[in-house]
Amino acid sequence: MRRRGLWFALGLVVGLAFAVGWEVAHTVTSTDTFCESCHAHPQATSSWKGSTHYRNPSGVVTHCVECHLPPGGLYRVREKLRLGAKDLFAKIFRDEGKIDWTLRSRLTHAISYTYDASCIRCHRDLFPSGMSKKGEQGHIHYLQHASQVRCINCHLGVGHGAKAETTGVAAERAPSQPYRPAPASGDGESFADYVEVIPGTGVTFEMVAIPGDTFLMGSPEDEEYRRSDEGPVRKVYVDSFWIGRTEVSWAEYDAFCRATGTKASRYASSADVDVETGPTPPYGSPDQGWGRGERPAITMTWHAAMKYCEWLSKVTGRVYRLPTEAEWEYACRGGTQGPYYFPGRPSKYSRRSLRGRLLGPDTSQISAYVWYAENSGQRTHLPYTKKPNPFGLFNMLGNVREFCLDWYSPDAYALEPAREVLVNPKGPPTGTEHVVRGGSFLSDAADLRCAARDHTRHDQWLLTDPQVPKSIWWYSDCIDVGFRVVREWRPRTGTPQERAAPKDRLAVK
Repeated sequence: MRRRGLWFALGLVVGLAFAVGWEVAHTVTSTDTFCESCHAHPQATSSWKGSTHYRNPSGVVTHCVECHLPPGGLYRVREKLRLGAKDLFAKIFRDEGKIDWTLRSRLTHAISYTYDASCIRCHRDLFPSGMSKKGEQGHIHYLQHASQVRCINCHLGVGHGAKAETTGVAAERAPSQPYRPAPASGDGESFADYVEVIPGTGVTFEMVAIPGDTFLMGSPEDEEYRRSDEGPVRKVYVDSFWIGRTEVSWAEYDAFCRATGTKASRYASSADVDVETGPTPPYGSPDQGWGRGERPAITMTWHAAMKYCEWLSKVTGRVYRLPTEAEWEYACRGGTQGPYYFPGRPSKYSRRSLRGRLLGPDTSQISAYVWYAENSGQRTHLPYTKKPNPFGLFNMLGNVREFCLDWYSPDAYALEPAREVLVNPKGPPTGTEHVVRGGSFLSDAADLRCAARDHTRHDQWLLTDPQVPKSIWWYSDCIDVGFRVVREWRPRTGTPQERAAPKDRLAVK
């Protein structure tokens, strides 16, 4: 009995010591100071202190663990161990200067270390007095789609202020005298490059004359990272046309919004298109805070891009439209037939390759031509800051992805008639989504290939838009798609087949 009593007392002491030690360790490792000592993010603390979670009218300070750990229980312990191990590993083994902090601040990463339960623990009343109509709509939408929408879908920047978007990323430095092509000499009537002036605005953009020819559309079966919707390879002829030297800029698109935008019928559905004259006000900041001007316009819907082309045609007296998928790929390739219009293999440049995963991709060549995930800082960039393709077009494979005119189908090439040469194909007659081409500032090198295809995801790109019905003008969940315009050149003589026959010059690289 005496021995049992001693063992019981010893066990009690050890248990109490463990409990006290655990509580002390838990308390110490939950302080902001401890988080700062290990967390590698260079401006996490300063951006937090600039946010409404640190300075607000109520005087309540929200600390690191209150947002970045779940409220309590074993789940909290498990997440603390998981996140702590990740931060400790990064602190010891990774070069902090090479971590892409902007990428880590994106929604796709933030959902792994923020918790709705933690938000609700403090924000119990989702409809406090004084809440704006916009806020009420957003929270109603959240409650109706709780399994799909997270708090940070709409409140991504509140924890670390507006600066959280850019911390740790070298700011873009536009050259003092950025490269510009030689002034276009055409007048828009002869088939030559010309500068279009949007009447009454002073805004200009350049159109490049692309001579019609035959090319091989799609990718061969042995191309690295090829997907099944890129084939079979078809011989295609396209008539001559003009295409924008760069994507439509914010300066151009804002001119359209100012001229046609309306504050009425903001929530009009697609069935009410006829009553709309132009874009309604966006729900958020469509330029993501990166700036407008010459940067490519983004976040508009495919419908809005089409309406822009209609407006531009009306005010200029020339017929502008989106490019067909065939025109886009022909213009992108610029007479080449490799994966890119510049030298190199996709596996050399891609993070998907074993080399890219272990050592990092080789960016020495590709970075001269493309803004993509490895060099963009996860944002749009000014035009003329990279080298053009052989046709003199900029950012065909990077900066932003681009809408095309065609409906998307994964077997679009196979559905085309079995002819030796396809002439000016326009894709399937019907569909549910439209083709998107080119890569963006978020893309891996594998997705930058000339033949790579993608498509709109209309419902998914409007997931967090709380408006009922949802906007037909602005996407709430797609930030890397824009567009460029084309203009047809009237054919010279002969039928399309006759014009295609003698033109079979394929530059293979």
